[in-house]
Amino acid sequence: MNDIKRIDPRRPFIVTAAGLKRITLGEVGNGVVLDFAHGGHREAVKPRRTMKPATRVLLVAAHTDRGALDDHARQALAAAALLADDTTEVVLIAFGEFKDDAAALGADRYIELPAFDRRNYAPDEEVRALTACVAAFTPAHVFMPDNATGDGDLGRRYAARADASIATQVVELDAAHVASYAQAGRALASRALPDVILLAANAVDAKLPFVGAGEAVNPDGIVPASKVSAYVDLGIEEMDAAQVALEEADFIVSAGNGVSDVAAFEVLAGTLGAAIGASRVAVDDGKFTRDKQIGATGKTVEASVYIAFGISGAVQHLQGIKDCRHVIAVNLDASAPIAKRANLTIVADTQETIKALSDAAAAARAARAARASGASIVQTAHVAEGVAA
Repeated sequence: MNDIKRIDPRRPFIVTAAGLKRITLGEVGNGVVLDFAHGGHREAVKPRRTMKPATRVLLVAAHTDRGALDDHARQALAAAALLADDTTEVVLIAFGEFKDDAAALGADRYIELPAFDRRNYAPDEEVRALTACVAAFTPAHVFMPDNATGDGDLGRRYAARADASIATQVVELDAAHVASYAQAGRALASRALPDVILLAANAVDAKLPFVGAGEAVNPDGIVPASKVSAYVDLGIEEMDAAQVALEEADFIVSAGNGVSDVAAFEVLAGTLGAAIGASRVAVDDGKFTRDKQIGATGKTVEASVYIAFGISGAVQHLQGIKDCRHVIAVNLDASAPIAKRANLTIVADTQETIKALSDAAAAARAARAARASGASIVQTAHVAEGVAA
């Protein structure tokens, strides 16, 4: 029962590949087939969603994060794929570098726009690019995740610029309507599908029983050349990871009872630029303060990367990391409960692994600094040669 997710009873339903589900328990359609004959498991081969010529388009636009779509963006893409019929193709516009498997995510065609990055603020240029893509593909609807990291802002700007109808924070949708919470969550406001649909998180199950065509489209001739932006991007203010609240941290290293050298662990966290968390046992032993505790009786975190050192994985701790995207466990016990939750388990001594990671990270930083210093020297030499000439 530990892997059953708690469901918000106020949510009307969630869109899944099996249709509309009012209550979703556990995983639905995970695409894994046990292969007992070979003593393991294999991924089921998924069929193409459609092979017919497209007469209609659904467009999905989202920013990438380090080359990948996050869970919210994948849900927006899945929503379009689930609502598409057999003569409708799903086109993805990826703002930023894109390394994901577009076909596996449900896209039939995709455009990668590496010039855009969610860390750089260029809203006018992004609106121009999205407007050009809409003009090229003439979609029936545009789907985007309604988040605070660029997509929600872009969707609203585009709708205002194009005078398009829009629905925000959509928690319910099907082929005929969308709905959002109203009156402080006490009611639902429903309407026909608008031009732009901004989806709330977790309104759609991103697991699909099919794949798309996954064909790349050259943006040349579709997306116009960039102009000088009217906005001045002052960049992102960097801060010490130790000062970031655990609930907001994107990278967390967490210590359990298996960590005996706390000083070495803290050095690793500083070298990696990660926030520090701890299990209840480590906190109770006085190794860490109570505000570092992660679990049912501590903090619930949503980090992209969570590395657990010497944590067995009690039910309370697993509840605290249930929303983390990638979990890496370092433990001598390969059968520890956390190994079932982890995407990668390293069966090794915790202290030896911490030291090895610290050495590798320090060497990588030194090499990067050396390359940057060398590039600076070469650039200075070129400038000097130009002045001398």
